[in-house]
Amino acid sequence: MKNYLVIGNPIEHSLSPRLHNYWIKDSDIDAIYEKKQLNEDEIKNLILKIREQKINGANVTVPFKKRVIHHLDDLSLEAKKTQSVNTIYLKDNKVVGHNTDIEGFELGIKNLKFNIIGKKIFILGAGGVVPSIIFALNRMRASEIIVSNRTKARAEELKNLFKNLKIVDWGSIPDFDMVINATSVGLNKDDVINLDFSKVGKNKLFYDVIYNPNETNFLKIGKKLGNEIENGKLMFIYQAFLAFKLWHGISPEINDDVIKLFD
Repeated sequence: MKNYLVIGNPIEHSLSPRLHNYWIKDSDIDAIYEKKQLNEDEIKNLILKIREQKINGANVTVPFKKRVIHHLDDLSLEAKKTQSVNTIYLKDNKVVGHNTDIEGFELGIKNLKFNIIGKKIFILGAGGVVPSIIFALNRMRASEIIVSNRTKARAEELKNLFKNLKIVDWGSIPDFDMVINATSVGLNKDDVINLDFSKVGKNKLFYDVIYNPNETNFLKIGKKLGNEIENGKLMFIYQAFLAFKLWHGISPEINDDVIKLFD
């Protein structure tokens, strides 16, 4: 039996095992997928287990998408350009880091029928998934990408990867067509982002990368103000689809039964 897992800290919120094990069973693969909370000093041992094929692949979530990189032998082009890894696999005896978040985000947005071309996008947060989202937004031809993070210096660091960013102070609310919560605020259902969106108008898109809980307080605020809302469920499903295909050589089915796993 092959072994796969997702690592992070915290990890309780992750529904990756639910999705991957559904596809594993549906595809009649002899494997199991689990979740494991790690401390940073345990990553080296995880990579060793992948090298020894005791673990056959891993997904990476907060806060390790960047921190895992220096433990790896090689990176895919997408991982190099974003300095972010969410999928690890063994190829030619090398432990390789890949990024399926980019295409996962793109496919999720396209599924919403939301056209990014020419749109102003405002991103809250500067953590692990943000470079992937920025890379995707540039590829989808957003007109302007604005980033705000509590620690402004961390947002400024993103300019080393993406020269076209505009950075604003935390608490500033610029004009936007779409606002993305890419912080971890919302993983706990009582979490609240203390920002004032009351003057942004209606018919914007409030998007939260968090998919569990289904509707964060950030999304509830957006809906109350008369805006469209969407959580990160489709991004999550598509990035998992791409990782599954990479590991198993099979394209799993995304259907109503898969969507219902998250209801």
